[in-house]
Amino acid sequence: MKIIVACGGTGGHAFPGIAVAEELAKRGHDVTIWDSGRDVESSVMRSWQGKIFSTGAKQLAAKNAFGILRSIFKCRRAMKKAKPDVLLAMGSYSSLPPVLAAKAYGVPVVLHEANTVPGKAVEFLSRYAKVVATSFEMTSKYLKAKTVRTGLPVREGISGGKRFGFIPANSFVVFVTGGSQGAHAVNLLMSEAIVTAKVELEKREPVSRPLYVIHQTGVKDEGFVMAAYARAGIAARVHAFEREMADAFASADLVVARAGASTCFELAACGKPSLLIPLPSAMRNHQHFNAEAFARAGAADEGIQANLSAAGLGRYILAKYDHPEQLERMGAKMKLQATPDAAVRVADLVESSAKADIPQ
Repeated sequence: MKIIVACGGTGGHAFPGIAVAEELAKRGHDVTIWDSGRDVESSVMRSWQGKIFSTGAKQLAAKNAFGILRSIFKCRRAMKKAKPDVLLAMGSYSSLPPVLAAKAYGVPVVLHEANTVPGKAVEFLSRYAKVVATSFEMTSKYLKAKTVRTGLPVREGISGGKRFGFIPANSFVVFVTGGSQGAHAVNLLMSEAIVTAKVELEKREPVSRPLYVIHQTGVKDEGFVMAAYARAGIAARVHAFEREMADAFASADLVVARAGASTCFELAACGKPSLLIPLPSAMRNHQHFNAEAFARAGAADEGIQANLSAAGLGRYILAKYDHPEQLERMGAKMKLQATPDAAVRVADLVESSAKADIPQ
């Protein structure tokens, strides 16, 4: 079967798409990934060994109208030539041109919505889809389309990491990540908060566990975060893009992250207690609802960015440092939120949709 998987825009949409593409390829299907061609996708797509086609999709904004139209016509030409049996689109603006092209040539469409609250693209495109796969049960109430809850696929091996050997054995490890592009506000708050926590720890005699930080910053903030930890004498691994995420998760006692769906479900797969700080500008405030779902389950804490301070976050880190039993409970509840067979479920749905046999 010939299958196109449209995913991209951010790592949060690309990683799940790659996970499903790999599952479909294992089943013997001819799979091509369609990404938007953004620079941020290049590091993510290195893990995919198959064919890639860049659509040139642009974010949905009036200033991008010409670029969007150009991408739609590019996808139509490619769709006509490829003649796929089915299209899987993983949401975001990068799904728009492929889905419209599929509709033009009668190609069955499966959509996946990662977040609790669907984005505008999925809400609009759902009218053309045979089915929408969802990560959260609550998402169905926002869509006037057939939905099947599959969970969110996570990248292969993310839960199979090992603790970094260079981290001292008894360290308390905080992993900070704003996603594949970083998060400036989180970088500012957390770099200051961790310095504050270290200063308070040094007042104790003796310090029972040294503090160690893993920090994925995004390209723009790597330098200043690295310098902040160096000035404070904090042992840290700082990278713009963390290429060994499985080991970073495995090493962490506490993770501080944005609340994109991909991040949340990777945390669940790894069973990692977390402080989730939703992106305030996220479309329809979906990151807040993602974080709220995990916080309600006792798997994470939610921090509203506007209400956070470096001093308060420093106290939060020390509270978790002093109460490892809390982290253990949160980690166990986080693990319960995982859907380890999500890629299999989505792949099954793609196959059945191509055969016009959607599960009830």
